[in-house]
Amino acid sequence: MGGARRATIKDVAARAGVSPSAVTIALHDKPGVSASTRERILEAARELGWRPNLAASSLAGRAVHTVGLVIARPARMLGLEPFYMEFISGIESVLVRRSCSLLLRLVEGDGEVEVHREWWQGGRVNGCVLVDLRVDDPRIDALASIGLPAVVVGHPSLAGPFTSVWTDDAAAVEEAVRYLAALGHRRVARVSGPVELGHSAIRTDAFTEVSRRLGLEARTVVADFSADQGSRACRNLLLESERPTAIVFDNDVMAVAALGVAAEFGLSVPGDLSLLAWDDSQLCQLTRPTLSAMRHDVFSFGAQAAGTLFDVMAGVTPPAHRAHVPSLVPRGSTAPPRR
Repeated sequence: MGGARRATIKDVAARAGVSPSAVTIALHDKPGVSASTRERILEAARELGWRPNLAASSLAGRAVHTVGLVIARPARMLGLEPFYMEFISGIESVLVRRSCSLLLRLVEGDGEVEVHREWWQGGRVNGCVLVDLRVDDPRIDALASIGLPAVVVGHPSLAGPFTSVWTDDAAAVEEAVRYLAALGHRRVARVSGPVELGHSAIRTDAFTEVSRRLGLEARTVVADFSADQGSRACRNLLLESERPTAIVFDNDVMAVAALGVAAEFGLSVPGDLSLLAWDDSQLCQLTRPTLSAMRHDVFSFGAQAAGTLFDVMAGVTPPAHRAHVPSLVPRGSTAPPRR
């Protein structure tokens, strides 16, 4: 990571032109330094990004054993999304064997870099798992510059200098579209996650390209993985004069919501409309009809990400690791279109 390291009390002292003991006095707000000196020390600490090493203080010098995970999702939505529950369970299956803890933070907006920087500079984590990588993600350069040990969950093209653990989204999309084409569908659509996400862009490009090669009419509309936006996107597609006969959804929650939308329109699934979900889950198996889905062992995916991070934290730089390609599980929600 270029040899970057955390700022120390000695660094703050050198920047402020005082002794390390004066820094300790000022930062703990104890008497012994003048107000102007205290302010100079605090300003130096801010400039260097120094924060108190809370973990080191509490553990009296013992090694920290904590892995960080920041997810940009509203808390209510995260609780409804099976993917992250399985993914976190996979991470925990590795951490528990190593007597380590997971530090989880949910954020909204662009606060992820600051959270990671605070954790690393403050000594609260040994390393982090980075998820939901965006195209030209600002986290990559910012976190590499401070030397944060991390593993990216995403395609190597998004990971910069970090090791990545990834699934071949393009290959999975191609399998899904080829399956629908083999059933006889000529008008297909896809409801994606947020367009700025790297895996959304990869899936969109693959969906467009394979549909073109197969001579299908295809389009992608954008949602946010929620049931509400998934329903809205599906509704808009079904209002088109040449509506699709099959729709692929980027997660299971949106696909389940689409079953209700089809019922609103008086359409039968799969007789009038075929639906296919990404990331098979119990939700897909509890609906009627059951949902065809791209199955991905999300639990093992989380475990692989955590195991790779331990290699990185140990000073090893493992190569990018591709997990199993999601595979198609046909169920009751897909069938040939009506003639």
